[in-house]
Amino acid sequence: VNNMGVTLLNKSAFSKVDFKYPYFLSFIHMFCNTIGSMLVFAKINHENKQLDAAAQTLPEQQTQSNSNNNNNRPRLHVQSMLGTITRKQINGRDRLLVFLFSIIFSLNIAVGNASLRYVSVNFNQVMRSLVPAVTIAMSICLKKPVSKKRILAVIPVIIGVAMATFGDMSFTNFGLLITLFCILLAALKVVASGEMLTGNLKMHPVDLLSKMAPLAMMQCLFLSIVLGEFSQIVKRWNVDLNPSINGFPLFIVFFSGFCAFSLNICSLMANKLTSPLTLCIAANVKQVLMIVISTILFNTPISFLNGLGIVVVLCGSAQYSYVSMKEKTGKSKKEEVG
Repeated sequence: VNNMGVTLLNKSAFSKVDFKYPYFLSFIHMFCNTIGSMLVFAKINHENKQLDAAAQTLPEQQTQSNSNNNNNRPRLHVQSMLGTITRKQINGRDRLLVFLFSIIFSLNIAVGNASLRYVSVNFNQVMRSLVPAVTIAMSICLKKPVSKKRILAVIPVIIGVAMATFGDMSFTNFGLLITLFCILLAALKVVASGEMLTGNLKMHPVDLLSKMAPLAMMQCLFLSIVLGEFSQIVKRWNVDLNPSINGFPLFIVFFSGFCAFSLNICSLMANKLTSPLTLCIAANVKQVLMIVISTILFNTPISFLNGLGIVVVLCGSAQYSYVSMKEKTGKSKKEEVG
């Protein structure tokens, strides 16, 4: 629901309230992620202080009953949901890696938002199904092992995308190029984030987000200023963007930013609280709902061949998710046995 909300709110900002500034919108997203991650760590510090205070009074509590001990024990709300989060100190080469990843991260969001300005939500969602295929290609280039089952599972997705995008599906040639670039960046982000989270750094996702969001925020603001978006917003401020005149545009923009941060947190919670199969099913249900809802809200025309292609893409994505989940499950079992 959160994922669909961010996409639909971004599209609404472009088409419903005429806020056609994708890079400034991305700046707002990163601003909300920066503030949100600061609040998360502030809450964690508060919980840790409560733990320290409880530890100091432990000898006194030992004289009381066990039930009273449980009642007086501080509750760790954030860490119980997201796990133990520690801020890793980085310097030198690792800091450079985080900076380079922040560029990929910010470009992925900014270009993704920009693509929604020039293409329909349906087209965007269908084309994004190619991300696993591009990720596989990158993995092969990096000489990482990729099973034949995964490669075969991607073929129906490629065929379905070709069917779904044949003819008119509310996109321009420029929009197609931006969307293809968006797919490339999304695949690159998948590969790079895997290295950041499981490679030598082994950073917690929330810690990585807190380090990258401020950098990505400044990068998106720089792009917005250089490309003239910021000056256009200043010109329109006293016309129709000032909250005292019309508060709806900024409400949509900042609510989208709040949902973007909430989406990151919900993703972390989902990875902790649910099974891989549940996540696979949820991802594919989300794709179906996104296409149906956006077709109704934005009156996107779909031919029979486009519709059939969308079905093929969804089935292919579900099959790829299932194969990927089975391989990960099998690998984790082998590690446990070993």
